[in-house]
Amino acid sequence: MKVLCLGGSGGMGRYAAKAIANFPEITSITIADLNEHAAKKFADSLNAKVSGIGLDVTNSENLKEVLDQHDVVLNTVGPFFKFGLPILEASIESGCHYLDICDDWEPTEEMLKLDSQAKDAEITVIIGLGASPGITNLMGLIAMEELDSVDTVITGWDLSSTNPAEESSQTGTNAAMIHGIQQMTGKVKIFEDGRLGMVQSLKGIKVNYPGKGIYKANIFGHPEAISFPHHFPKIKNAMNVAHGSKAIDIYIIKIFLWLTEKNIISHDKAANFFHWLETKSNRPSFRDEKAGLPAIYGLACGMKNGKIASVGVTFGKNDLAKETSMGEATGHPLALGLKLFLQRKIYKSGVFAPEGGAINAKDFFSAYEELEELNEGLDISRSWEL
Repeated sequence: MKVLCLGGSGGMGRYAAKAIANFPEITSITIADLNEHAAKKFADSLNAKVSGIGLDVTNSENLKEVLDQHDVVLNTVGPFFKFGLPILEASIESGCHYLDICDDWEPTEEMLKLDSQAKDAEITVIIGLGASPGITNLMGLIAMEELDSVDTVITGWDLSSTNPAEESSQTGTNAAMIHGIQQMTGKVKIFEDGRLGMVQSLKGIKVNYPGKGIYKANIFGHPEAISFPHHFPKIKNAMNVAHGSKAIDIYIIKIFLWLTEKNIISHDKAANFFHWLETKSNRPSFRDEKAGLPAIYGLACGMKNGKIASVGVTFGKNDLAKETSMGEATGHPLALGLKLFLQRKIYKSGVFAPEGGAINAKDFFSAYEELEELNEGLDISRSWEL
């Protein structure tokens, strides 16, 4: 199996590439990056079956030529609202299986519409397999499966729960930060009262997590709000939310987003500030928090045995306390998606978000716990047991 890692020497892609480098089913890995020197240098740090090339993904002819030479592509080129859809379209045209970490809701809508084309090409497409989206989707799926019926799914994460990626081939404005600015300014799409609609980004909502209580969080533009109702049309509400362990997190963000929306500062300048702030801040671990929402979770609300019920799914407390970089948290789930695909545990043709039925959540978390050396497994809080 020949694997292409687009953006493979970047802050997210390098962690996926490292994790897959010794998979026995893989015959060759190509690290493709706009920065050719960085791609080759990183490839040389791995093993003999890994090579590096320079590739501009906006050059459609060159992209297709490279895709034609591979069986499966791992796409970590961001921001995805700019690059996600055209790369997926090119992959389908080349008949190349595809997995990515798409974290923008706008391309997610369009990518899910390519399901029939992917089926015709007989390829598997998994979009949004990172931390959030990705792990959160599968946690939400496990929570849903605990209930008899589901009306609301909320996925959430702590703005301060991960450390920035230490290494990257990227030299310009950080793509992850550009994504953040895109999804925190103006309005974003969520699924509410049975329909998709636009709401103000960072709008405050209350989240009632079983066993923890009610806490404030803020709506964040993310694919989960699109993919859950796509795959589960009977649900009534779906959204992704973010919270900060300190009130100052949201306060600073809102000030800079107001400046951005008023065109006082540019998106790139705001992104550069947030990247600087992230690298200078002391990021608290879960064990520093005495109460509050988990650092990452999926929450489902509905009915169980004729009564209103809810289920929250996260990692065990001690496992959450482990230091994790953003690159690891995002790149490792993508690598495990490829592992399950190579083991034929992911085999369906079409376009799927993580919760869409192509991935068995138990298989995924079993592999994840092994890779990350977790000891406690998933922590499932059921309202009817409290």
